[in-house]
Amino acid sequence: MSVQYRDVTLRDGLQLAGKNLPTERKIALVRELFSLGVEHLEVGSMARPDLVPTMADTLDVVAGLDVADRERVWIWTATPRHVERAAAAGVRGFQYCFSASDSHNRANIGRDTEASLAAMPDAIAAASAVGGRVQLCIATSFTCPFEGVVPIDRFQAILDDPRTEGAVDVVVCDTLGQADPGEVHRRVALANERRPELGIVYHGHDTWGLGVANAAAAVEAGADVVDGALGGLGGCPFAPGASGNTALEDLVFAFRPDWLDVGAFETLVRLGEEITGSVGEPNRSRARAGARSEAHAFPWVLPA
Repeated sequence: MSVQYRDVTLRDGLQLAGKNLPTERKIALVRELFSLGVEHLEVGSMARPDLVPTMADTLDVVAGLDVADRERVWIWTATPRHVERAAAAGVRGFQYCFSASDSHNRANIGRDTEASLAAMPDAIAAASAVGGRVQLCIATSFTCPFEGVVPIDRFQAILDDPRTEGAVDVVVCDTLGQADPGEVHRRVALANERRPELGIVYHGHDTWGLGVANAAAAVEAGADVVDGALGGLGGCPFAPGASGNTALEDLVFAFRPDWLDVGAFETLVRLGEEITGSVGEPNRSRARAGARSEAHAFPWVLPA
């Protein structure tokens, strides 16, 4: 499949972890993933450190990257002030995130969806002032932990809102991992139809075991980039029922990008094992489980 990958281990992957990675290890991981061929990374968040302490060193991570790497990384933001602070630290890729459902937006950001939409032009202006790029990131694009299924009309209304003009991409988020491939295809295709000038990123979780299938449906419907995290790490601290992201190892094993060979796959598996072990979280990657099986005649099974 012709699609690019964004690893979100250092933001969505770590935000629920019981332990954090040292800043220098985060910086090294950015370089390791880029050297393998992963095209984009999400490396942190401007969320309040008292609420998401694993994100407290985000700007230190950015400071440790060279200019070329900063052009390929994204930071989670939710207010124009977030964008201004991140921009001053050298960030140039901003995810401006809010939820399609008011209840989750209040739990996650502290305001309703309309307030976040109203502030988006100021966020875009702050990014533009430094030559930056903004993604329109729509959390709970499918379901909300408090309201249930999010009507597709609600999703479309956000896509059609003129206050989102100036974004370069739309990130369609299955925050809870409750979507099915048919609905993923439907909403990604709608985004492609309503906003053809935008790139489309699909952000999925694997709660119900459909992470790879949903990503495939998104790509078929027009997504350019899919998100994944090493070892299936992650989940939203303000979304009861959310589990880990779709594992990056599973996505690349399924879709086989040009840069993936057995050696690169082994490196990803070992990185996922290291990172999940370091933060004391389970490794949920199904491809990793296969790679550690006893079926050694299969070339993708790794040596012990």
